[in-house]
This record gives sequence, structure tokens and C-alpha cells, in this order.
Amino acid sequence: MNCVDEVLAAARELSDEMNALHFSPPVACTYNPLDYAWAGHEAYVRRFASTPKQVLYLGMNPGPFGMAQTGVPFGEIPAVTLWMGITASIGQPPVTHPKRPIQGFSCPRSEVSGRRLWGLFEQLYGPAPVFFEHAYVANYCPLIWMSESGANIPPAQLPREQATRIDAACQRHLVRLIRALRPTCLIGVGAYAMQQLQIAADTITESSFTLGSILHPSPASPLSNKCWPDKPREQIIDLLRRASLPLPPLV
Repeated sequence: MNCVDEVLAAARELSDEMNALHFSPPVACTYNPLDYAWAGHEAYVRRFASTPKQVLYLGMNPGPFGMAQTGVPFGEIPAVTLWMGITASIGQPPVTHPKRPIQGFSCPRSEVSGRRLWGLFEQLYGPAPVFFEHAYVANYCPLIWMSESGANIPPAQLPREQATRIDAACQRHLVRLIRALRPTCLIGVGAYAMQQLQIAADTITESSFTLGSILHPSPASPLSNKCWPDKPREQIIDLLRRASLPLPPLV
């Protein structure tokens, strides 16, 4: 099985496992973009996961105006359409929260985290194919949870039993993804993603990795609002040097 087929098969399996889960309060609504936005995710994988990578960047879970709309990790729509050249027809979740409509590529809202992250990669690498020749971006968990009010619920706020089942499935997927893409440098976008990469790396005893993290681009982070993009740019360059990998061409 080649890289694309293995990555797609792993995503399908993860999606099926997530669809089999049921969530209790405070969760009022759950979206799985690997289901209703599969066309966007498949287009992303087919375009950019066809070969092994040197670097894997890992985020946490979808944002409401990014992957939730496009199926692409950190899927800020202008970055997905204009930089990556991807468009797709997006369906609907089984249950839609009235305050979090799925408008697909017609969504007028900006995913700030995605705008910052993909914008940084464009600053460092220029055209998307140059970045994706050596790197890939994925999310640890494909689900987004909302409360009755429509507020985002982070994984850390889920009941322990539910979180344990999610982690087991997401770790299996992450290990499978790493083995398919064969990166030597694993970079968490934020501390949570870094922790999950460490767990996966400890499982893959046949390989060794350079591990690290970069500042999460969320606008909820005061440090990110103050230090983006200079701080994560420095962190990426430092990690690539530690891994003895080529620096971005526009450094």
C-alpha cells in the first residue's frame, strides 16, 4: 500500500471509530469532518501525502471555521483554496448546532489559527508544493465538540472515560500515520500535541525521532498574539537544525 492509500485508510478507520462514540454533557453537539467533509480531506491527502516526509506537524483538533468547514487541518479557507489549490463539496453533520453552521468553502469566517500557521509556512517556503515536499500537517483528533451555547469544548474538558476511548483510537491513527509517512522530526503545534507525539514515538521503537513543539497559533493565547510569527519561526529553525534537516528556503 502506498503512502496515500495508507493515510486515507487510516483516516477512514479513525472516522468510523469516532462515529461509534457517544458523548454526554457538557457536549451538546459533535462534528466529525472526516465524515461530512471527507471530500476536502481526501483532496488534501491525495495532493500532499503521496511521498514520505521529513517533518510531521501535529495539531490538536479542528477549529469551527477551519477543518470543520473544509476537512483540511487548520483549514483557513483562503489558505486551502489559494495556497493549496483545493476546493471540494462539503456535506453536513447529522446534527448541526444553530450557532455553528457548516457552510463549507462558502464560510465567511476566518480560522485565525490556520491563517497564522499556513501563513508562516508560506513565508518560510513560498509555494505550497515546496513546503509539502518535506512536511505534512495533521490533527491528533478529528472531532469538534460544542456546548449548548455553541462554545468550543477542548478535549481536556471531556469526561475521563470518553477521553480515554478517544485517545486510544487517535493514538492508533497517529502511529499508523507516522509509519506511513516516515518522518524523522515530529513537531507538536502546542504542548498538548507534543505530548501525544511523545506517546506515539515511544510506541514506535524501531525508529528514532527529533521531537519538539512550536507556539500554538490560537488567538486565545496571549503569547501567540504577542509573538507570532517570530517565536514559532525560531522554534522551527531550531528543530530542523537539531534534526539535521535543510532549513526553509526563505530563511
